[in-house]
Amino acid sequence: MLTVQSFTFNPASENTYVVYNEKGDAIIIDPGCYFSEEQRTLQTFIETKKLTPVQLINTHCHLDHVFGNKWVHKTYGLELHIHPQEKQVLDFAPQSAQRWGLSIDNYSGPIHFIDEGNIISIGDDQFSILLTPGHSPGSISFYCEKQGFVISGDVLFKESIGRTDLPGGDFDTLIESIQTKLFTLPPTTLVYNGHGSTTTIGHEIKHNPFLRG
Repeated sequence: MLTVQSFTFNPASENTYVVYNEKGDAIIIDPGCYFSEEQRTLQTFIETKKLTPVQLINTHCHLDHVFGNKWVHKTYGLELHIHPQEKQVLDFAPQSAQRWGLSIDNYSGPIHFIDEGNIISIGDDQFSILLTPGHSPGSISFYCEKQGFVISGDVLFKESIGRTDLPGGDFDTLIESIQTKLFTLPPTTLVYNGHGSTTTIGHEIKHNPFLRG
């Protein structure tokens, strides 16, 4: 049984996720902790719950989702897992930070590439990887069929979608990803996204103005 805990971090109000099982094994997804107090918040939660982080993953590598990668690597000894097409996005993070008047100590450790068809396991539970590009060239979503939820990064929001005006973004590709990968999931599937509140696939099929019809 998996528990999903979200944290809203950094100036972009990004959602960071810690997914853990009853044994205390935990996956950290999109650590966006930018300020030292945000790092302490994440660390305190992990220590209070007596969790053991076992994997570090990015849904995609836009700046607001990777601020905490190096800190997680240094603190917990975890190596980064991303889609191959996100390596170029990760490498661009320092330049992106400069454009926003921010700074980043970018992750430079070992990288493990994951792709659609791979399985992410945490104890007896599993995530299927869905390739959902459009917001970013190698955006991936993590679907837990057993518990009926998907962690989708910035692909699909509550009654909205990810922006496509950043390098590597493409509107038509994003719409196709949502329609062919996410909207084929059961309507009750809970969507944990990269910004804002959770939603469900069924709600978005009925009410998302970018995808209705």
